[in-house]
Amino acid sequence: MTPPIRAVIADDQMMVRQGFTVLLNAEPDIEVVGQAVNGLEAVAQAGELAPDIVLMDIRMPELGGIEATRRITAGESSTVKVLVLTTFDLDEYVYEALRAGASGFLLKDASADELAHAVRVVAAGDALLSPNITKRLITEFSRTAGAPRAPLKERIGDLTERETEVLSLVAAGLSNAEIAGQLILAEQTVKTHVGRILVKLGVRDRTQAAVFAYESGLVRPGGL
Repeated sequence: MTPPIRAVIADDQMMVRQGFTVLLNAEPDIEVVGQAVNGLEAVAQAGELAPDIVLMDIRMPELGGIEATRRITAGESSTVKVLVLTTFDLDEYVYEALRAGASGFLLKDASADELAHAVRVVAAGDALLSPNITKRLITEFSRTAGAPRAPLKERIGDLTERETEVLSLVAAGLSNAEIAGQLILAEQTVKTHVGRILVKLGVRDRTQAAVFAYESGLVRPGGL
């Protein structure tokens, strides 16, 4: 049997932590292995418990969710994904959380099904979370990012022409199946391209690849 997705919930509100714990533990393939009341505890538990995913509130005492996300995802060997919890779908802090390494975000009023789906998607790293909202989010923060950073643009040069094309479509929020249909490729071929893109760019998942595409200037705001 496939082992369950191991999750840590970091939120300073006890009701949120307990509520999400009950909902996620009711899923056969998800197990909540820890709860953190602030960012420092979240970082510590990410290291000690080695979960697959941390559900991270942004506003917490001691250490905020953005810096906690940055610390958790900073190590090259870290495989822990971060799913940001937010009250508003365009919370300005979410922009910084994505830059810090978060793999997606979820509204706190999400349904039980949406919560479980978000955890599975981010833990797998194989699709953008809530594509319509995420595209709008990435487009918005890229408008404030300033000029493309040279080191990022140089790393784009490591990609083949086809990989660059696939990355642009990933940044547009397309799934592997949708990319395959647009480029007239087998879905497995697209999956292989995406895997190579992640390795070459040194990013953790599709969300971070999309962020990279915007910040490097490969994809421009409004070009979706």
